[in-house]
Amino acid sequence: MTQAFENLRIVRAGLFCCMLLALTGCASAKYSALEKVGIHKRDILVDRVEDARDSQTETREQLVSAYEELSALIDYDGGELEEKYRRLSKQVERARDRTEELDDHLADIDRVSEDLFNEWQAELDLYNSAALRADQEKKLTQALRQFATMRERMQTARDRVDPVMAVLADNVLYLKHSLNAQALAALRGQATLLEGQVEVLIRDMQVAIEEADAFIRRMRGS
Repeated sequence: MTQAFENLRIVRAGLFCCMLLALTGCASAKYSALEKVGIHKRDILVDRVEDARDSQTETREQLVSAYEELSALIDYDGGELEEKYRRLSKQVERARDRTEELDDHLADIDRVSEDLFNEWQAELDLYNSAALRADQEKKLTQALRQFATMRERMQTARDRVDPVMAVLADNVLYLKHSLNAQALAALRGQATLLEGQVEVLIRDMQVAIEEADAFIRRMRGS
């Protein structure tokens, strides 16, 4: 029985390695195909950064909409609460979807950037001219530094999302079975807390978006 489990473990490990090789091969084939039509890793990275930047904007706007919906519900005085609750729940669900999309775009950036900078570094050894090599190495160092700053800003902004989503989700869950004036009054302090978190998120998202724009300009200009 022990030998059978060991054999199974070896088979699984082998399959995992094959999958990794296949994925690597697929990525290489994709890059090669794109380069044949004039689209290089640099272009792909710029495109991925643009996608993430736009996704940050959409995530920020959706979170603000969800916060505003919660504030409107808490301050609502009289009338039917069920419809306003459904609107809040829908906005929070959309915010969750936007956040997942943002995570996917950030992961895309990480994959392409690693491939690009590894290739750029390896190509330095192909130069015969010391002057040209030194110039390209300087550009690589500058690009790496700016990319690291941009990616850090993006992650800082992304990390601001979770506390906001946590408060929104808690409020939606709390109101699900307690949709009345007393429950709304109990949540007014939550809205005040959320307001401060949203303000910080908006600020950090804007910083990240500006860093992304600066990185895009550098990559297109150098």
